[in-house]
Amino acid sequence: MIMENSSESGWQRSGSSRGLNSSGVSSRNPRRIPTGTFRFSGDTDHDSGVIPGRRRLEKSASVLPQSNRLGTKLGYFREDDGAVIRPVEAKDVSLRQWLDNTERVVDALECLHIFMQIVEIVNLAHSQGFVVHNVRPSCFVMSSFNRVSFIESVSCSESGSDSCEDVSDNNQTADFMGLCSSSGPDRGKQSSCLQSGSENLNTSNVEQAEEKKDRFPMKQILQMESNWYTSPEEAAGGQSSSASDVYRLGVLLFELYCTCNSPKEKNATMSSLKHRVFPPQLLLKWPKEALFCLWLLHPEPASRPKMDEVLQSEFLNEPRDNLIEREAAIELKEKIEEQELLLEFLLMLQQRKQESADSLRRTVSCISSDLQEVTKLQMSNREKGGLISNHGDFTYTNDDSASSGSRKRIRPMTQPHNPETSGSFQDEQPSRSSRLMRNFKKLESAYFLTRRRAFKPVSKTTPMSSVLTERSSMSNFEGKQTGWINSFLDGLSKYLTFRKLKVKADLKQGDLLNSSNLVCSLGFDRDGEFFATAGVNKKIKVFEYESILNENRDIHYPVVELSSRSKLSSICWNGYIKSQIASSNFEGVVQIWDVTRNQLFMELKEHERRVWSVDFSTANPTMLASGSDDGSVKLWNINQGASVGTIKTKANVCCVKFPEDSGSTLAFGSADHRIYYYDLRNPSMPVSTLIGHSKTVSYVKFVDSTTLVSSSTDNTLKLWDLSESTSQVLDSPVQSFTGHMNVKNFVGLSVSDGYIATGSETNEVFVYHKAFPMPAFSYKFNTTDPISGDEVDDYEQFISSVCWRSQSSTLVAANSMGNIKLLEMV
Repeated sequence: MIMENSSESGWQRSGSSRGLNSSGVSSRNPRRIPTGTFRFSGDTDHDSGVIPGRRRLEKSASVLPQSNRLGTKLGYFREDDGAVIRPVEAKDVSLRQWLDNTERVVDALECLHIFMQIVEIVNLAHSQGFVVHNVRPSCFVMSSFNRVSFIESVSCSESGSDSCEDVSDNNQTADFMGLCSSSGPDRGKQSSCLQSGSENLNTSNVEQAEEKKDRFPMKQILQMESNWYTSPEEAAGGQSSSASDVYRLGVLLFELYCTCNSPKEKNATMSSLKHRVFPPQLLLKWPKEALFCLWLLHPEPASRPKMDEVLQSEFLNEPRDNLIEREAAIELKEKIEEQELLLEFLLMLQQRKQESADSLRRTVSCISSDLQEVTKLQMSNREKGGLISNHGDFTYTNDDSASSGSRKRIRPMTQPHNPETSGSFQDEQPSRSSRLMRNFKKLESAYFLTRRRAFKPVSKTTPMSSVLTERSSMSNFEGKQTGWINSFLDGLSKYLTFRKLKVKADLKQGDLLNSSNLVCSLGFDRDGEFFATAGVNKKIKVFEYESILNENRDIHYPVVELSSRSKLSSICWNGYIKSQIASSNFEGVVQIWDVTRNQLFMELKEHERRVWSVDFSTANPTMLASGSDDGSVKLWNINQGASVGTIKTKANVCCVKFPEDSGSTLAFGSADHRIYYYDLRNPSMPVSTLIGHSKTVSYVKFVDSTTLVSSSTDNTLKLWDLSESTSQVLDSPVQSFTGHMNVKNFVGLSVSDGYIATGSETNEVFVYHKAFPMPAFSYKFNTTDPISGDEVDDYEQFISSVCWRSQSSTLVAANSMGNIKLLEMV
């Protein structure tokens, strides 16, 4: 559709408008208005026949072109001449629906107000040389304030024919622009929401039946509407003219004042109107309106009034003051409603900002309280350390080791970046500060999370509460606040203590080029003197730690090599018997080896499928656990040849782990995304089921007796506090660690002194601290081309296993190519 703005007449279709007759329509070639090609201008009164002084009334009417794509919302447009088009809103209702509401009560002033708006729309069209043709209720919509807008009806063809015989459900729906009718104070019940191709409502069948019983059948009404609004000359095959529009205005005026209780009565009344027969009650109640209707409905086009005569008629001009007052009241009501909406928004905004301000004040108060507490702790520690004299910007202490009583200068409390500090501190501080600022947001979140957990009331039914009490007494100061501050400080210090992982040694093996050299498991013996590797090459290799560090060789040979008949999935050293290693393989066999004698000590063959994990109990070194794809955990005593207990589950068991200080409890992870914590003295049901992962749990490790960390192929590690479990289900992890990538492989997990090491499918080793959810640092393995010796990126490689060396900052890590590195935190 083409819209052009004419500087002469406000709105004009491209082409000439010469040769207009007194009614504004060309006498030679009257044009039917192509709906949607013009818009009503409230301020246009030249060449339009609009009576001066009606500006306020004109503003209430608008022409609304409808997009051919149903449901498209039209935006607001304002042209230079002031024409306004408003979008169809959800609360708008079709004039046809409004007229056919059986509960509608005729209000003379309301009906006249609506009629006046439609008259002005038709007059504006005629002034531009167009015949509207579709002056029918289905082509108008009304706002909640009775503002009428003209829409293009697609229930009739665009050729101009007013035959609606081919109207479909979809077209019917289009007539109403997909609008939902909303009830208003003067509209009665109009709660139907027409949807494409259907009249069904989203209500129960009973409500639907009642609605259909009371509602006019819209499709049939729309089909009959075209016949009702066809003028006598058009019915006889004549051409549509401006007089035909006047006739249609008469029919519309009749419908405004005449109400019917049923479709049958409606059809009979409208059929009688063709013969200018009015219902007696209408003639009695609205004689002036009926007389004016008869004038507009004259069978002879020449005897009907012109549009300027309609506008200047006594019928429309006599109640002008009342109409103006009504329009003013409507405008005032609209303004009040808009102001109420703005007021509601501002009140809501004020409430939310006030809540934010209150929350911020509480936060600042908490931080201030913690600042005071930390300051007290620092001053107390300084006093205990003999820092008793202050001189200028620096604090001094007596050096008891020097007989002369010389004093050492130390870093001032208020100047963490003093350029006069010692070289070692000066080298360390910028790195720690930069890491602090780089992770500030995450550290902030961790700080508040730790604080909330510290002050959360503990249920009386919480088990292991004594452990929490011991934790909170980690300093000489009593109280929850001191305890949690020290705990957070300890985590922050450890998080910032080290900057990176540094390679201490590369373990070079003779079979490095073997395609099946994936290392599935690593483990240090109890003293950290030896470490073992195992994987798909079906071998357990034991290396001496110190020799790997001190010997610069092309190839490192193991001190012991044990061969298995199947691929190995896991190994574990006995924490008491130094020479003993347990392994599990892909055939479902658990084997126990004597490293010193270089021989197999025992085979345990009760699992039916692959065994993923084995673990010795540190507290009871004769106790061994294994988890398998057959959905079972088996408990073994190495002094016996058969299992001493079995825990059955519904899914594959991927990992098993004993806590350090107990042989009577066990945790294991499963392919059903859960971790199960059992008391082996009552294995009939778990003590706790930990729910939080969204994929297979591949590893579990104990941080301490009541805290464990789990790894999953959902890309996360999760920290769990078993002492928080007040029921059999624990679904709130203390912490979720993210940063590494793990979606399909087992990448290893190891814990030492609060540090958590894990692999990644980016061929990197990541180290976290238990206090914070983001990595402290990482190290990326580089793949070396065996021919050129150059380092290349291989995106298919991943870290397959990691293991901390006890009581040290060193760990050993291996990737899927079989590369093994000794790494140290520095």
